[in-house]
Amino acid sequence: MEETMTNNKKIIRLILLIALPICVGLASAAITGDFMMKYGELTLPKFAPPSWVFPIAWTILYILMGLGSYFLWSAQPETDQQISSKRAALTIYFVQLAFNFAWSLFFFIGEVYVFSFIWLIIMWLMIIAMVVKTSHVCKKATALFVPYLLWCTFAAYLNVMVAILN
Repeated sequence: MEETMTNNKKIIRLILLIALPICVGLASAAITGDFMMKYGELTLPKFAPPSWVFPIAWTILYILMGLGSYFLWSAQPETDQQISSKRAALTIYFVQLAFNFAWSLFFFIGEVYVFSFIWLIIMWLMIIAMVVKTSHVCKKATALFVPYLLWCTFAAYLNVMVAILN
């Protein structure tokens, strides 16, 4: 009976941790939806993907982030350094999710492209720190966070180019 309870808790935790970044993304999209239409009207850099790529990419990334946070949360650190790294990584994870949400508001609604780029660089640094801290605790979680880091690197390129071209 106790094992079933533990498995149920794990499943609930998994669902909640995957749902969290997806909900952040859905809330962001709901708020910025009409403003996102302006993206296609901007002068875009050479390697800018079409608008339809973003919801697909972000959905995949949010699922990977949720899985990564689940594996990180579930990791059993063995040393004080690992315990500290796990706490730091989880804290950074939740803070950068808020930064991720706010970036969309600044970029799409505020149209403050330079500020959005600076904000994104701060978020990018947080993601790097999160990946490094996670690597001390859970390699599986680290691997799941890396695509997000890479996409945010590409997003920084897009953001700075939009700032320059517009």
